[in-house]
Amino acid sequence: MKFDMPFDEKIHPGNLGCQGCGGALSMRMVLKALDDDTVAVIPACCWSIIDGPWPLHALKVPVFHTAFETAAIMATGIKAAKLQQGKDTTVIAWAGDGGTFDIGLQALSGAAERNEDIIYVCYDNEAYMNTGVQRSSSTPIGTWTTTTPDERPETRPKKNIMEIMAAHRIPYAATATPAFPDDLLRKVEIAKGLKGTRFLHILSVCPPGWKMDSGQAIAVMRAAVDSGVFPLYEVRDGLDFTITRWPEDEVEPEAYFGMQGRFRPLLKDPVALGEVRATIDRQWDTLVAKHRATHPEPVASA
Repeated sequence: MKFDMPFDEKIHPGNLGCQGCGGALSMRMVLKALDDDTVAVIPACCWSIIDGPWPLHALKVPVFHTAFETAAIMATGIKAAKLQQGKDTTVIAWAGDGGTFDIGLQALSGAAERNEDIIYVCYDNEAYMNTGVQRSSSTPIGTWTTTTPDERPETRPKKNIMEIMAAHRIPYAATATPAFPDDLLRKVEIAKGLKGTRFLHILSVCPPGWKMDSGQAIAVMRAAVDSGVFPLYEVRDGLDFTITRWPEDEVEPEAYFGMQGRFRPLLKDPVALGEVRATIDRQWDTLVAKHRATHPEPVASA
């Protein structure tokens, strides 16, 4: 399904995002698919800075800045208050991987368990970028960060946040990236049309933290998908898995890793690289098996 990109902009021209920031582009696209009656809740993250210091404000929708761990519960409270006013306002929690995979996981899990009527968006740049590129539980294995230097790169695999959210049996969860805008917009449209907790996991490049050229942002995110490192799929009610892009131009994982300086330690270690490739293949095979359980034939690519 193809979408025409809406002309309506809910972000003012110019913001404090870095060049090539995937998080800024993700916010721009997501808001295009939402109504004017939307409130965004932003915990401590890069977007706390991108939105601008008072009295400046980058977004054209109301924003509630909150503490690192409270995005989901704050969004829940605002939604409840709006319902008391008789308004069916869309409330989105917008958090990075640190505020989702780590510090905010308990509030997110609680909201999901109660099936609160919010859209939770994690723009995932795979480290604590706002505070100096420290590793998070979203940081891929073999990656350089300031707390996992070349001599001691990240040794643990990335936490599978989608499996965690699927285990809560929420109505809708999906992965996305602004490199495939039709797929992203379609998933936001689906989330907007449902009730209960909806979760979007958006891979968002961070050129400074990923040690890459800002002009390669879209190419890198596309390579992440087509290499199988970050597959695009959606999960309904925690059980129905649907792959939404079957790679048409397959990319070797090494090519994706080689586009970024942060994977230099991994590319120097053939044993570790082989293990990572095997993990990527195994995870893709598992995802395909879940898809085939309810969808015998491939769906159209994004």
